[in-house]
Amino acid sequence: MSTLTGTGALLRLALRRDRILLPVWILVFAGTAASSASATVGLYPTVESRIVAARAANAMPALVAFYGPIDDPTSLGALSMLKLTVMGAALVALLMIIVTIRHTRAEEEAGRLELVQAGVVGRYAALTAALLLAAGASVVLGLLTAGGLIAVGLPAGGSLAFGLSWAMVGITFAAVAGVAAQLARSAKAAIGLSIAVLGVAYIMRAVADASTSHAVSWLSWCSPLGLGEQVQAYAGDRWWVLAIMLFIAVDLVVLSFVLASHRDLGTGMLADRAGPAHAGRTLAGPIGLAWNLQRTVFLAWLAGFVLLSAVLGNIASSAGSMMDSEQARELFARLGGTTVLTDAFLATEMGFVGFMAAAYGVQASMRLRSEETALHAETLLATGLGRIRWALSHILIAIAGMTGLLLVAGIVTAAANAAATGSWGSAGSVVAGALVQLPAACILAAVVVLLFGFIPRWTFGGWIVLVVVLLLAELGPLLQLSQTIMDISPFAHVPKLPGGQFTLAPLVVLLVVAAVLTIAGLF
Repeated sequence: MSTLTGTGALLRLALRRDRILLPVWILVFAGTAASSASATVGLYPTVESRIVAARAANAMPALVAFYGPIDDPTSLGALSMLKLTVMGAALVALLMIIVTIRHTRAEEEAGRLELVQAGVVGRYAALTAALLLAAGASVVLGLLTAGGLIAVGLPAGGSLAFGLSWAMVGITFAAVAGVAAQLARSAKAAIGLSIAVLGVAYIMRAVADASTSHAVSWLSWCSPLGLGEQVQAYAGDRWWVLAIMLFIAVDLVVLSFVLASHRDLGTGMLADRAGPAHAGRTLAGPIGLAWNLQRTVFLAWLAGFVLLSAVLGNIASSAGSMMDSEQARELFARLGGTTVLTDAFLATEMGFVGFMAAAYGVQASMRLRSEETALHAETLLATGLGRIRWALSHILIAIAGMTGLLLVAGIVTAAANAAATGSWGSAGSVVAGALVQLPAACILAAVVVLLFGFIPRWTFGGWIVLVVVLLLAELGPLLQLSQTIMDISPFAHVPKLPGGQFTLAPLVVLLVVAAVLTIAGLF
């Protein structure tokens, strides 16, 4: 029997399981790109207006760090894809990470892969099927995106280059997830490792793009997101960069197969650390156990928050230098900012940090489902521990974790900005800007609890809701969506601090909504 025997059957099974998830998200990404391009055509109809806007954007290191530079100021396509070249590629990467882990390590952790491989199925069939599914979905997404951009009037060559850059980023991170699935023993840890790589790739690209020093510009070429940006769609169309990305993806796929050949089913290459001989006092209750289970993941998120906040806090110090540019103020306002550029960037940064904290909350709350499917919860509930207390232990850890991450992000951002500017005047408002994101983040975690309570197998829908909310925040102002649609996002009701006016009422309402959703899920 070949090591790839049964790959076709497993691929068909994976396609059947994802027959709703993948088509919906492919259409969402392609439609979002086309809508963004269509909206920008109306905003900047002339070459002169594009040059003014592009130069204003490129002159702001803060904006370049978030979204990347506009390589051709005269190009309508380059300006149209400002917010999607990097951020869109990162979301595509996240989708392919989830798809790959869902059909590899998650199946192995649940015991289904062991049952499947008891039949006529080769050792590498499941991994191959998952990678083929993610690669195929990436290519289809890229081609549909290119078709949508061409349909709204953008050049065909640049549109195809843009779509394929998204596709190659998706394929590369599917391969990253394939490696992570061999290293970690759980789906949660594998997703965490993959997202950590994605976060590092984003930070490396941000530092390279925002820096004026050629000594760090090479970092962009070490990041898959940076390579996707280096394709320079609509600004030269560097097709050869796609070959570099393909080479990296193939190397990672080969590495995943090599690692798979050196481990047993159900194990990971990263050995588990031996625990203490006797349980500590913290394990006497459900909250202590939940913390013990989620501690490593939280500390990994904390390290990422510290690094990201330090980088962005330092970059924020340069935003104020563009206060004398009317074009910069106009562009930033169209992108959802406020009147003062430094405060606008810090407020936008805190909103981004809020989304990241919500992502942690979603992952931490989803531990309820993984503990149940792994039958760990069954063992606990066989004792005197009730269902509500057990569920609340993980919910409380998620809330406490989000609070801690936001607090640390606010403090580190304020400190980094103060170190660069020499002024601590805005430190308090920066910390407040981070903490006001908590009620909105809690709603995303509460959605997971609600799904877990009512439709357990759809608990992963928390990630879908998070992506929808992120897309509304990123593209809503640009697409000029109605306020009714924008208000779907809980983050649309959060005060923009620093720089904005603090209002308590929306935060109270958000907390009440989060509490109602949580109670409904627990019920």
